[in-house]
Amino acid sequence: MADWKNTRLAVSYTDEDKNSVDVTPVDAYSPTFSLNAEVIHSLERTHVGVIFAPQSISFSVTVKAIGDAAAKLTMLALKGKRFDITLQEQDGSDWSFDSIVLSDCIITSASPTPATLSGAPAATFSGFSLSATADPKAGDSFAIPHIGTK
Repeated sequence: MADWKNTRLAVSYTDEDKNSVDVTPVDAYSPTFSLNAEVIHSLERTHVGVIFAPQSISFSVTVKAIGDAAAKLTMLALKGKRFDITLQEQDGSDWSFDSIVLSDCIITSASPTPATLSGAPAATFSGFSLSATADPKAGDSFAIPHIGTK
């Protein structure tokens, strides 16, 4: 079983001075990959071919609304600024991947939770990614090519 204590989830973006800025801590991350394919039928038989639709990648990231993580993600959303979501192996991990990266992400919605007397409120940011790469420990790396212009 993977040792999640030895992995690092990071949202990073480049600021106006060309410095890399990390948004941490991230409490939850949920990617969705849609790899659509439609079967082609003929009058004589079924399943004679396939039409592949472009891949799409969406995500949601949840952060506690304390510290500056929620503020940084809100700034990215309001400015329409692109950023990367990176999951990297730390030393000594037995995780199956060396890294997974969603690149050129855009936030499309934000949903904060109400403030309560106990516990910190959270904010969930949802969006999509224009490209992705995965580097497994065994086997070939894979990339979903960049969509659109940079």
